[in-house]
Amino acid sequence: MRQMHVRIALGFIFLGLGVSASAQKTVAVPATVAIEAEQASYADIADLVVISPLIIDGTVRNVTKISAAQAIGVPLTLQRVLVDVDVMALIRGDGGTTPRVRFLLDIPKDAKGNIPKLKKQRMFLFGRQVINRPGEIQLSRPNALAMFSPNNDALVRGITKEAVQLDAPQRIISVGSAFHSAGTVLGEGETQIFLKTDKDQPLSLTVLSRPSQQKQWAVSTAEVIDASATAPQRFTLLWYRLACGLPPTLPSDRIEAASSENARRAEADYKFVVDALGPCGRKR
Repeated sequence: MRQMHVRIALGFIFLGLGVSASAQKTVAVPATVAIEAEQASYADIADLVVISPLIIDGTVRNVTKISAAQAIGVPLTLQRVLVDVDVMALIRGDGGTTPRVRFLLDIPKDAKGNIPKLKKQRMFLFGRQVINRPGEIQLSRPNALAMFSPNNDALVRGITKEAVQLDAPQRIISVGSAFHSAGTVLGEGETQIFLKTDKDQPLSLTVLSRPSQQKQWAVSTAEVIDASATAPQRFTLLWYRLACGLPPTLPSDRIEAASSENARRAEADYKFVVDALGPCGRKR
């Protein structure tokens, strides 16, 4: 009887070792494949939302490796897989979606040739439907995925809500023109900066300087500059378009100035706006 107890105990030990060894083979999903679940960058999520007509919250049901013979052109450091996902929620998608979707993904291998464990992972998919192939998705980017978390859920839904509006801020292409007008007293002046955007959406910046007062700036999204306009709130789509889309310095060939002093003031005011916006915050 004593020997039987010993054998059972050893059996449990070996089972425990087996589980431990299996756990050691599990490879974490790297940030290069999917945006991390915690402390994700607003800009990284927004980058994917604004280019994706289809956004899905789902759980990975199955991952099938594609043979090297069927993955021609894929580097040896990557493993191409077919990922099947059960849809939990459709966050964006005019045509709806099927209850289960699938997509191709190239995943980096570790030094031992293993790939991250995706099965049963909950994540957001950013992409578009493959024409005439219901349930098949093409990711907007090779790594257009984000791990699920309450924080990421709030970001994805909040940014999507702004992005689907008819007047949603569009991508900034370049600075169109800029000029500074000096005031009637020393230290007073106004700089206006007009931006070129996708779909020719009007977008302009105004910086006001007054003696003994803090410099103020505002952004207008109307054809006629709105006197009541203000600076955008941080972590909004308009802030993102400016913080991530403006060039770091004002291009000198876009400054319309009658004097070098006015040009210098325009450049200084532009820098003031860039500094006030703060860093874009991209991590990818």
